[in-house]
Amino acid sequence: MIVRRRAVPALLAAAGLLLVAGCSSGGGGGGGLPTPSWAGGSSTRSSGAAASAGAGESAAPAKGSVKVLRTVAEGLKSPWGLAPLPGGAGLLVSDRDDGTISKVDEKTGKTTELGVVSGVSAAGEGGLLGIALSPGFASDHMIYAYFTSASDNRIVRMLWDEGKPAKEQLGAPDTIFKGIPKGVIHNGGRIAFGPDGMLYAGTGESGKRDLAQDKGSLGGKILRLTPEGDPAPGNPFPGSPVYTYGHRNVQGLAWDDKERLFASEFGQDTWDELNAVKPGGDYGWPNAEGRSSDPKYVNPIAQWHTDDASPSGIAYVHGVIWMAALKGRRLWRIPLDGTTAAAAPQAFLTGEYGRLRTVVAAGGDKVWLVTSNTDGRGKPKTGDDRILELEVK
Repeated sequence: MIVRRRAVPALLAAAGLLLVAGCSSGGGGGGGLPTPSWAGGSSTRSSGAAASAGAGESAAPAKGSVKVLRTVAEGLKSPWGLAPLPGGAGLLVSDRDDGTISKVDEKTGKTTELGVVSGVSAAGEGGLLGIALSPGFASDHMIYAYFTSASDNRIVRMLWDEGKPAKEQLGAPDTIFKGIPKGVIHNGGRIAFGPDGMLYAGTGESGKRDLAQDKGSLGGKILRLTPEGDPAPGNPFPGSPVYTYGHRNVQGLAWDDKERLFASEFGQDTWDELNAVKPGGDYGWPNAEGRSSDPKYVNPIAQWHTDDASPSGIAYVHGVIWMAALKGRRLWRIPLDGTTAAAAPQAFLTGEYGRLRTVVAAGGDKVWLVTSNTDGRGKPKTGDDRILELEVK
């Protein structure tokens, strides 16, 4: 295996605090502004890709519905990432605090631990976070993971050998990328392979807000990498893995059917965001939270008071972004018209299943939804945490 152990400052040279009440998944009370709490709104601020819809596109229906089909699995501890296996062969789920990856049988809900990801150092919001399958998973059986180590946040890949006994099926982690700032808060953690075969990672600024505007830092960014961990070809800043910057804490990544990327972001005290991603875009933090009239920042396409959202995972299904809310304890439906919000978002399941961490498209009109009540900030009920199967329209 190829191991990349780079000196991150040298890599990025070419590219040129305290926990607060409103931070990250704990959320915070929001001060009111004279605009709807969901609206991206109009301003003089340039939004690049976020400002335009594709020619000839029709907007998604303004109203939709959610039906809970079944509980797939329950009794999970601090679940975070979810990766469906090809052909309905099961769901892989990461345990933030114990650092394990388990396989859930989609039909029976039986959960089998594959093994422990060595090197995970869980504390606060850090631990074993997002997971993703290699684009060549059918032949290489590689699982990628984003986790907090003793020194940083990093991305590794591991060989999964299903022929070995349970708890011994994960190979040793091969570190492909490291040096992402870690903190008690704001570790980001979502990873996903895009339609271009590149690996995208949402990072947080680890509570050090000035890192978000520093293009020489990996904190508060969306990164775009090759599967081997190199800066991806065509990135906006030559020689750098940085794809966008000015983020506070990105935990949601999803592409629409025209291969356009969307990302969710935690605000501080006032506005959480859903953004359409423009390569090289500056999303404003810490100089802007939510909409801004400054044209150098990219406007969100929708925003929410932090009490109503604190968004983690997102998924795209038939013209709609579905967004899991932690403090808001609900599933948001955001209909799209190209890369703009077509109508006011709808909230579903409000308070019914507690904190919601991850939502993943399951094919057709279905999604998988992962709750997050055992993460230290929720109020677990009998059966928590769960994976649910939903039908969404």
